[in-house]
Amino acid sequence: MKIICVGRNYSDHVKELNNAIPEEPVIFIKPDSAVLRNNSPFFIPEFSNDVHHEVELVVKICKAGKSIPEAFANDYYQEIGLGIDFTARDLQTNLKQKGLPWEKAKGFDHSAVIGAFYPKSDLPQSVLHFELYKNGVAVQSGKSSDMMNSIPQIIAHVSKFFTLKIGDLIFTGTPSGVGPVKEGDILEGKIEGKTSFKFSVKQ
Repeated sequence: MKIICVGRNYSDHVKELNNAIPEEPVIFIKPDSAVLRNNSPFFIPEFSNDVHHEVELVVKICKAGKSIPEAFANDYYQEIGLGIDFTARDLQTNLKQKGLPWEKAKGFDHSAVIGAFYPKSDLPQSVLHFELYKNGVAVQSGKSSDMMNSIPQIIAHVSKFFTLKIGDLIFTGTPSGVGPVKEGDILEGKIEGKTSFKFSVKQ
């Protein structure tokens, strides 16, 4: 199983981090050891003092494909869920300043929270709304129509470089509102009002 992530896919998030608008999807990969499921608690790693939450729509690939045309991309997933791309922002900033890869800041153990998936047939076909609540307060809110690259565009682009296999996951980018987590926080993600995950943060 691969975890493929798209960075800088919402313009408001790009602006809040003072990044440049990308000309094509920004792609990075997390290892399978990054997965955190079943509402298990997230433990802040000892090597970071500034871990940020980034809530994202997650697509689960249902059949293998390579160089998938955008027009057929919808046939390659049947479920959509919600997840968190945890980012060690202090490490990422330091690595970016040195022109180095982000893996240590993005792919560390349990940095990819995966919540419940829902059949896309049970969800709106046009625009999907999702939110992240921290201690009961909405801190991130997004909708799929604000993506700079849609899900079919992402699948088509990614599959040019990586063969997609059944069970692969694609994190599709985060809207604005990212921020740090601390011990005792409760994070709850909702897609179209349905709770996909709810878990605690520990030190």
